[in-house]
Amino acid sequence: MVRLTGITKSFLGVPVLRGVDLELRAGEVHALMGENGAGKSTLLKVLAGVHRPDGGVIELDGREVTFAVPLDAQRAGIAIIHQEFNLLPYRSVAENVYLGREPVRRGHVDRRKMTADTAALLEWLGEEGISPDAPVGHLPVAQQQVVEILKALSTDARVIAMDEPTAALADHEVELLYDLVRRLRERGIAILYVSHRMREVYDLSQRITVLKDGAFVTTAPAGDITPEQVVRHMVGRPLDALYPARADPVDLGDVRLALRDGANDRVRGLDMMLRAGEIVGLAGLQGSGRSAVARAIWGVEPLTRGTLTVDGRPLRIRSPRAAVRHRIAFVTEDRKSQGLALRQSVRDNTLMVRRAALSGGPSRARKDLPELLRSVTVVARGEHQEVRLLSGGNQQKVVLAKWLAVSPRVLIVDEPTRGIDVGAKQTVHALLRGLAEAGVAILMISSELPELIGMSDRILVMHEGALVGELTAGASEEAVMALATGHGTGEAA
Repeated sequence: MVRLTGITKSFLGVPVLRGVDLELRAGEVHALMGENGAGKSTLLKVLAGVHRPDGGVIELDGREVTFAVPLDAQRAGIAIIHQEFNLLPYRSVAENVYLGREPVRRGHVDRRKMTADTAALLEWLGEEGISPDAPVGHLPVAQQQVVEILKALSTDARVIAMDEPTAALADHEVELLYDLVRRLRERGIAILYVSHRMREVYDLSQRITVLKDGAFVTTAPAGDITPEQVVRHMVGRPLDALYPARADPVDLGDVRLALRDGANDRVRGLDMMLRAGEIVGLAGLQGSGRSAVARAIWGVEPLTRGTLTVDGRPLRIRSPRAAVRHRIAFVTEDRKSQGLALRQSVRDNTLMVRRAALSGGPSRARKDLPELLRSVTVVARGEHQEVRLLSGGNQQKVVLAKWLAVSPRVLIVDEPTRGIDVGAKQTVHALLRGLAEAGVAILMISSELPELIGMSDRILVMHEGALVGELTAGASEEAVMALATGHGTGEAA
């Protein structure tokens, strides 16, 4: 349906795409993979008419086409669904679907036709459970994504590009997206699927294309290329390198943090301990209380019962500021809304907690800044660049640098590699392992079981607000999931 041949694009003389080839076929999911900075987003924007290529050819149904503006691509049947939704929460589903293209009758918006057309699209997609009149802000995230897809279908899109479509979805919503993608494929839509998550790429796609440093590397049927080969093409390193080896035996220090019979409105009966030099994984299904444990320890949702000790001292942590004073750091799961001030600089983000909560003065903080940024390998134009202009991986590194600035003794990380590429994941994993070896006690929450198993010295599993078991390093995914679903047994946590 679409063929891109030899696509090149440069910005200010710097090549971003260097002779990229890509084919999209009707009724096929084609995965596009590569590290952050590999050129994926630029290629999507070329396909969508946002950028005009410097060289190469775009063909649609065998005919060469040129897109001067995004509207040209839209009229040709090409739609892009971005990672961050473009929806108006206080307007209805129908109003969002036809925003800017409302049907008009006798000089007024024809709301009856708009509602009927939206209902027809929902029926065609097999999503009759969504009302065209429902305010979008009242819908769960998975159904908001359906609205984004309806917007594309309402323009008669035959090609849909999805950029990290599961990044904002809870675990139980991912399968709903899978069903939606399969239905689109069955109806002959060509889907370009951009994702860093290897499992969903292999669950959904028929072919995989890999980009590296703006250049085309390979296209192969998903059944003919292994995840290890994909990673090697992307970063030049084997998949095993994602998880740095732990010391053997692990040299653990004293108990750094202990929780006994901890509880609040979200969790109950929590008994756990973290030792210096240890990475403890915290597993569980969405809604099991994983993040609630972190928020309780850090004072966001303080414990109402139980005893918390840090380095042997009983503490009552009622606020994040108190947690920071005791050198407890928390990397939240949503870096953009909870971890960063996006319109502030790399420097201001890195030093904000240290300036606000600890003594030492701004001059000392500024002196330490270059070493902090080097330690997490942040790639930016300089310390004054706005964080919003960095890639997802570099934004996450800034979040980590912010907490390294307070010299944490306990580090809680919630989904530390969500939405970042394989190369950045390796950097984050190596950094966490290095911190553990330096004596930091780490509690790591992750929905990616291979990550949790590959990084943890022990794994605690939650179910319905309670810790239900503990597994040793190297436990199987099946053992973790059995406990997480309430059907397994494990050593008492």
